Amino acid sequence: MVSFSCKDSDNTIDDVLDYETGAILRTISVENAVLNSSIPSTAFTAVIEEQDEEDGALLSEVRVLVELRDLTTDATTPATGDVFVKSIPASEFSTGPVGLPRATISATFGEMQQALGLSLDPVNGYQAGDVFIVKLEVVLTDGRSFGPSSAAGIITGGFFSSPFQYNALISCSPAPGDYTITMVDTYGDGWQSDTGNGGTNPITIEVEDANGNITSLYAGMCSNYEPFTVDSCEPSSDGGSNAVQVVTIPEGALAANWFFAGDYWGEMEMSITGPNGDVIFSAGTGLAPGLMPIAVCAE
Repeated sequence: MVSFSCKDSDNTIDDVLDYETGAILRTISVENAVLNSSIPSTAFTAVIEEQDEEDGALLSEVRVLVELRDLTTDATTPATGDVFVKSIPASEFSTGPVGLPRATISATFGEMQQALGLSLDPVNGYQAGDVFIVKLEVVLTDGRSFGPSSAAGIITGGFFSSPFQYNALISCSPAPGDYTITMVDTYGDGWQSDTGNGGTNPITIEVEDANGNITSLYAGMCSNYEPFTVDSCEPSSDGGSNAVQVVTIPEGALAANWFFAGDYWGEMEMSITGPNGDVIFSAGTGLAPGLMPIAVCAE
């Protein structure tokens, strides 16, 4: 026996199609989201895939816009709003593995800086540690357009992964010298990684030289308990509650990106002092894993 139902479907795809027959830009990968303000050619780069009701046949162009988010000073830079940077025509897309238009979207720091008309200025411009919000808008051949404001929550994650916007951290070529990391573990057993099972060097600094070679530096506080103890971490001063470690960034480094593995247990605090003696970063417990907004620019 074959049965039919008139009940409306609760499937996600049905909600998307019912919301509006339009278009999405699916994120395949983000290749780079760190912009070195000392090198204008460094670029935000992402691979995207366009899908519309005719499987890409309606694609006309993808517009790239940018907005500055000031994260570094109390004197917040005036709001910039969305500023047009460039357009990527449909002709620059190629057919991807599932038959939909796919392209690598790229916008350099220089292009975005010029579009915004901003300079290195803590009051009226940008600084290392601020963020460029890169926004994409897909334009169809019938004149309709879709961007961040039209992206319902149902398509910004999961399979559709179509947020239409991304954060690109502004960095710079780092000032050489000693960076002092003061570490606290409120529980008193040293630092463990976000997995909670063995990583005692949760801070990694990837230093790139002028030839593009990357050297990794590590920082962390030794744990008192097995199996967390390893030889490479910095000994704590009082059995697992406090430690100070110095990492040195060499002369001529092109970039230095700081990563944190995450405070799995909610007990890790830190402050970091730059070569000039200023505190350049501090965090209480519960810091999430990811790229740390740390930048002291070379002169």
